[in-house]
Amino acid sequence: MRVPKNWGTWLFLATVGACAWALIGAAMSSRPSRSPEQVQGPRGDIFTPAHPSLRAAVADFLNLRPEPVQPIAFTHKAHAANGLPCEVCHTAVAQGPQAGIPSVKFCMACHLVIAADKPEVKKMAAYMSRGEEIPWARVYDYSPSAHLRFDHAPHIRAGVACANCHGDVAQQTVAERVVDLTMGYCIGCHQERKASVDCLTCHF
Repeated sequence: MRVPKNWGTWLFLATVGACAWALIGAAMSSRPSRSPEQVQGPRGDIFTPAHPSLRAAVADFLNLRPEPVQPIAFTHKAHAANGLPCEVCHTAVAQGPQAGIPSVKFCMACHLVIAADKPEVKKMAAYMSRGEEIPWARVYDYSPSAHLRFDHAPHIRAGVACANCHGDVAQQTVAERVVDLTMGYCIGCHQERKASVDCLTCHF
C-alpha cells in the first residue's frame, strides 16, 4: 500500500481538529443551561441566543436588512412642501431618545378635512375608526447585538441636521434607508464635531 507523501499534514490537521472539537465540547458543557425560549427561534431552530438561524446571524453581521414596507404610503415630500418641519410630527425629538411617531388621531386632526378623499388618507381613517394605531415599520434601527443606545435630544441640541442621519427626507415619498449608520459613520461625525468617542457614550 502506497503512503501519501503529505500524510504528516493530514495527521496534524486531524489532531488539531480533534483537539478543537474536545475544547468546544468542554466549553459548551460548562455553559449555564438556557431555557428553550432563550435559545430557540420562532420555528424552534437553535442557533444562538441572539439569532434564530445562521442566515439571520450572517445578515445581522453584514447589516443586511429587508426594505421596510409601510401600511400607508405616507409622503414626507408633500408635507415638507407645505412647510411642516420634522418637529411638528416628531414632537419628542428634542426631549429624549425617541423622536416619536404621531398617533393616528394626531394625523387625522388635519386629514379629517385635508385630502380626506385620498386613498391613503382613507386607510388612515379606517385605522382610527377601529381604534388602532398605524403599525409603521421601522426604517432605521440598530441590531440588538450592538448594545447601542441612541438619544436624539443631544444631537438636536448640537445642531445636527435630521438629514445627516436620515437623508433628505423632504425629497422622499415613503421614508427610505439612505444613510448607512455604521459605527465608522457615527465615529467620523463625532470626531469631526469634537464629541466623545468613548465606548460608553453610545454602548451599554
